[in-house]
Amino acid sequence: MIHPGAARMLTRPATSPDTATAIALRGIVKEFPLRRGATVRALDGLDLEIAHGEFVALLGPSGCGKSTVLRLVAGLEQATEGTVSVEGAGPADLIRSHRLGVAFQEHALLPWATVRDNIALPFRVAGRPVDHERVAALISLVGLRGFETARPRQLSGGMRQRVAIARALALAPDVLLLDEPFGALDAVTRRRMNLELARIWAEQHITTLLVTHDVDEAVLLADRVVVMTGRPGRVRHVREIAIPRPRGTDVTRDPGFHAIVDELTALLDDPEEAP
Repeated sequence: MIHPGAARMLTRPATSPDTATAIALRGIVKEFPLRRGATVRALDGLDLEIAHGEFVALLGPSGCGKSTVLRLVAGLEQATEGTVSVEGAGPADLIRSHRLGVAFQEHALLPWATVRDNIALPFRVAGRPVDHERVAALISLVGLRGFETARPRQLSGGMRQRVAIARALALAPDVLLLDEPFGALDAVTRRRMNLELARIWAEQHITTLLVTHDVDEAVLLADRVVVMTGRPGRVRHVREIAIPRPRGTDVTRDPGFHAIVDELTALLDDPEEAP
């Protein structure tokens, strides 16, 4: 449960009304250099738009460019062709203003720092005074009250990932990017973390792009699931997930949930290569 005042502390600024799209990738081509001047094309003609406050999950066969899409949005890669827009500007603008939160499969927590200090790190990196009230609210949000002074080695894998997600939310970003954040966890812990993330997102309603190989995870969490072709990747299929929120354990036992999972799994089992 969130402590009193946490909801107020975790409120993000209102979205600018002059743009309906939070993330837009248009005509994206991405090539990576190989030896002797050769290149490999990871993405080819990819188009994708994500609305404000929407949760979108990317699925696709290994090597299709899912993580490359996320890295383009994060400003960690540059498109060979096409445009990437985040909140109406280039990713670099959001990075400079610290409005982009990212969590990867490897939590990358500072091993010598406490939970509290790891979550406060973005404030220090941005040269801002630490908002201790917000840090406390985030610790409550991710269910780690009582572990404020614990160090990463004293936490389970799932708890470390909660710290990483809280850290990504510290500066109230406009966009949250998640690249297989639970990929290294065992199946039981991963399911628990899926439910935790669903709860956290329900509190935040932050624009989120998740890269995952787990179909159940995608259907449980997302408003839309985007299935990519094999390399070079592009959008093959978009599936709206009309399952009502909040989504808890009961949802995963519903026949409608499993029908969607089966539909998407069939697409992945019969991968389409982009021409």
